[in-house]
Amino acid sequence: MDHPFLRWMDRLYLATIWAAGTAIFFMSLIIPWGVFSRYVMGTGSQWPEPIAILLMMVFTFIGAAAAYRAGGHIAVNMLTEKLPAPLQRLLAVVVDLLMLVICGFVAWYGTNLCIETWGQGIAELPWLPVGATYASLPIGAAVTLLFVLEKMVFGTQAHRRIVRFEELTEGA
Repeated sequence: MDHPFLRWMDRLYLATIWAAGTAIFFMSLIIPWGVFSRYVMGTGSQWPEPIAILLMMVFTFIGAAAAYRAGGHIAVNMLTEKLPAPLQRLLAVVVDLLMLVICGFVAWYGTNLCIETWGQGIAELPWLPVGATYASLPIGAAVTLLFVLEKMVFGTQAHRRIVRFEELTEGA
């Protein structure tokens, strides 16, 4: 039987994958439009570059949280694999604790950055506050923090059964 927290983490994981995938999809449409409008039409739209940068931030920080949970992030374990098993377990706990500290730091100061820059506008997009463009930073850090806590309590996702999309959406 699945723990309710795990089912919630599965839904959050699915949301991060969709957010990152949607961001990269729209980036792949917006960037060619910017190139086309500049070099073919000769007018050069102002909005594609800042929107593409915003989407890249979403893809990077929200996608990184999904990659962390899936175990698809960069992990250099060449040295730790040579250590005795008890020391490997100790270092895994140290890494998890450091991840909690880093995620907490980025979530806290990223939120402060968003709040402090909310009143500023972007020249090319005056309707979009600068603070909104930084929002993926603290959101991604907070989601990663939840995934680190999940890993510390329940183990890695690799040791659990794969939950189908239909199971996540039923009753939602």
